[in-house]
Amino acid sequence: MNKNIISRIKKITELLKSPLGSFRWRLTPSLLGRVGVGLMLSFNSCGNWLDVVPEGVATIEMAFESRVQTRRYLTTCYSFMPNLANPSFNPTLIGCDEMWIKFDSRQFMMRNDGHLIATGMQNATNPILSNWEAMYQALRDCNVFLENVYQTPDLSEWERNQWIAEVKVLKAYYHFCLVQMYGPVPLIRENLPVSVDVSKVKVVRNPVDECFQYIVDLLDEATEDDMLPMEILDPEELGRITKPIAMALKAKVLVTAASPLFNGNTDQTTLRNRDDTPLFNSNYDETKWQKALTACKKAIEICHEAGLQLYSYNNIRGFTDIIATDLTLRNAVSERWNSEIIWANTQSIAGGGGFGTQSLIQPKLNPAYNSNTQFRRVLNVPLKIASLFYTQNGVPLEEDITRNTDVLFNFRTPQSHEELYIKRARATIDLHFDREPRFYAWLGFDGGIWFGAGREDDKNPDGLYFLGLKLGESDGTDGAGLVTGYLPKKLVHYQSQLRGTNSASDYSCTTYPWPIMRLSDLYLLYAEAINETEGPTGINSAELFKYIDMVRIRAGLKSVKESWDMYTNYPKYDNRTGMRQIIQQERMIELSFEGHRFWDIRRWKTAPDLYRTSIEGWYLNVAITDGTPKEVNELFYTRQMIFQQKFGIRDYFWPIRNSDISVNPNLVQNIGW
Repeated sequence: MNKNIISRIKKITELLKSPLGSFRWRLTPSLLGRVGVGLMLSFNSCGNWLDVVPEGVATIEMAFESRVQTRRYLTTCYSFMPNLANPSFNPTLIGCDEMWIKFDSRQFMMRNDGHLIATGMQNATNPILSNWEAMYQALRDCNVFLENVYQTPDLSEWERNQWIAEVKVLKAYYHFCLVQMYGPVPLIRENLPVSVDVSKVKVVRNPVDECFQYIVDLLDEATEDDMLPMEILDPEELGRITKPIAMALKAKVLVTAASPLFNGNTDQTTLRNRDDTPLFNSNYDETKWQKALTACKKAIEICHEAGLQLYSYNNIRGFTDIIATDLTLRNAVSERWNSEIIWANTQSIAGGGGFGTQSLIQPKLNPAYNSNTQFRRVLNVPLKIASLFYTQNGVPLEEDITRNTDVLFNFRTPQSHEELYIKRARATIDLHFDREPRFYAWLGFDGGIWFGAGREDDKNPDGLYFLGLKLGESDGTDGAGLVTGYLPKKLVHYQSQLRGTNSASDYSCTTYPWPIMRLSDLYLLYAEAINETEGPTGINSAELFKYIDMVRIRAGLKSVKESWDMYTNYPKYDNRTGMRQIIQQERMIELSFEGHRFWDIRRWKTAPDLYRTSIEGWYLNVAITDGTPKEVNELFYTRQMIFQQKFGIRDYFWPIRNSDISVNPNLVQNIGW
């Protein structure tokens, strides 16, 4: 081989020791001998069929020499989907202010990296939960697929076109993941040939508007000519890309692009490439919201055409209305492949045992299982999030004219009509009474009914499980991860239950693939886009209220107009600012604990204000023997300040690793790092 080419390859390989980078390149002799061939990647996530290169004879052609081999490579492209169900690796679960863990939670079967982000420990030397390397590896693999799939001789044209469309959607999604985390990023449109000049490898960050446009272009290419199926009929293929997924992703991308973080953000004006190219446009562009509106509307039409609809529990067992609503709300997330799941991540399963999401939340419930140390209620919900949920009248606590907020921490005892929400005769604070159904379906709290887990006779409330969080009760804090006094019950399937005393294997868990996007998410994005485009009184106002009300009514609430007219002194739905507040709170409730709040409060630029409300919980080191029931309750419900968060400009985006910038000086660091 030409010595100049070999020298150039060595320089490029040395340069690419860090993402963009630090890919693990494997150049076989046959590849090195082909000057015009793109550099190929090898990843641990690939099977042996690709990862092992026997005696240097494998070529990229072998990976695409048959339909079977090409299908394997397609699977590799999917394998980089983020592990969203695992709080140890998904920064959006415990990296925000929505779920909290003890500082020493490493002893409770999980890594606490996300928690370090929440507590302000992010850094540029070794960025926490950075997806930079993985996503760029994914993009390289996607490019390899797109550049070589035409070599497969026994692949039919229609199937080739479908697979190409799937990979283009994945490529768009991986770029979107990078943009959410880092803002402007280098776009990987195609892989570089080995003959490229070294200077070409030292890529720069593309302006953020260019990044969004490229993502949208990929999604448009993927959805043209109906190359993607409307639905997946083969159960073994569930999780693969469909047209509704592509259209819904486009809607979310465009709403994100139109949001304050990326649309007219003057805080980022100093972020520029070395040649002084601005990476953010500081001028607000109202047409971005119109594009988002159009995309949301089209996505909803496609989803409806595919038969998607808001989930509703089929009450063939004749449960009471309260429990039927409870199961509707809980199953909307945790029931596999239900009617409103647009996209579920089969690479990320919410399971039980070890690091499983459900086992990190699952209470013991039954005192007979107190000796089982595997279930420690690690994931907790701060008091401010519990307070976020509406009253039973569908409005915020502080706006409900029927509620006296001065007595929220006084004690009440449930009446007969409340015994499917709160344990009979068990006193708890007023805050826990007269709340919306999502509060009871998605939050576990002291004295709150935990329906299911093996007990489902709702005609006998005394026989149902409830949470006892005081020392001496089944889920008291002795040796546990409980820190606030609230659990995100939403993420635990109602049939999952602890059935033994010794280990995680005693947990019977109904698993489910993590929902990336549900129909209620899309409905609320559409309402937001309409409001930001024209306000609540424009030509699409009927659509705005229709879709937010569909989400509310499914949750057992009245419409926006009816609720604010009847139960508040200020019907703020009649102006853009007031309606924005309603939509944002609706999203934070409806999509709670699914990781959306992390991104939403950043794109809205509301995170600094929301973080000012400290992380609080109850005084949990209270035993049931610490005096009279009244004295125990008064001590237990003493508010404890756990942590005061801070949020500055630098916290909107991840830092690029300092060593990567040293390798490629063309990369500029994000502001504040």
